[in-house]
Amino acid sequence: MRMKVSKWKKTIILDIMLAPALILTLIFSYIPMAGLVMAFQNYKPALGMTGSQWIGLDHFEFLFSIPENIQLIWNTLIIAGMKMAANLIVPFIFALLLNEIRRIFFRRMVQTIVYMPHFLSWVLVGGILIDLLAQNGGLVNQTLTSVFGMKPIFFMGDGDWFRFVVVVSDVWKEFGFNTIVFLAALAGINPSLYEAAEADGAGRWQQTWAITMPSMLPITIVVGTLALGSILNGGFDQIFNLYNALVFDKGDIIDTFVYRYGIIGGKFSFSTAVGLFKSIVSLVLIVMAYRMAYKLANYRIF
Repeated sequence: MRMKVSKWKKTIILDIMLAPALILTLIFSYIPMAGLVMAFQNYKPALGMTGSQWIGLDHFEFLFSIPENIQLIWNTLIIAGMKMAANLIVPFIFALLLNEIRRIFFRRMVQTIVYMPHFLSWVLVGGILIDLLAQNGGLVNQTLTSVFGMKPIFFMGDGDWFRFVVVVSDVWKEFGFNTIVFLAALAGINPSLYEAAEADGAGRWQQTWAITMPSMLPITIVVGTLALGSILNGGFDQIFNLYNALVFDKGDIIDTFVYRYGIIGGKFSFSTAVGLFKSIVSLVLIVMAYRMAYKLANYRIF
């Protein structure tokens, strides 16, 4: 008993430091889960969750019966998949290139510059992109027509070009932040490995190929597999600030459809049902990804 009390006294400071995070998680993540009952109700705000009619799985049946269902899921998977791949490859390559810079001041300056766009909101970035990519008067199209003699491209009105803009702008905004993980992995590589390779006559490229890249492979597998859990999140903030009715066929994702139909249209129960569906799929994917990360990279949290 005394051992338990003394152990509790040793960790009480850490427990107090952890308490605010636990309280916030409880308030904002667990208590609101009681609202999931709306997914099985014809929820009316005036009646509340206790007085609204129970309708079972009707909202889920409607979700899989709407004509746009397949296209919405397909759009979400394509956009999220391209983002996931690009945000894995680009930071990986950039971290390798940044690691080759020998001047520490210049390296930190470059890292800071590419890191800054992460803090810009998509409201601001979306407005800038819409102005830059405008078909008439946009800086990009003016350059294409005057310098290269090309016809103006309707970036924000053509579905294929819209997907390209979404992926490229997301990579530009986030690759600096995502690079931090790979730079941390690079910092953990034993310098003696490079010294031994250099003594054997290996050049910079040979050292990168034989030491750096294999050392970064485990964290790359971890980042890639864990990202599978968000495959149904195409990025609502970004899409909402960029898309329009002209690109609904290839740019409309599950979250933006739910916003228009469920939130704006007052279909709160349907919105909850879609959120529950996404959460279940994400949970399954996260569990599978965690198992994959453990088997492929020996990564585990518990």
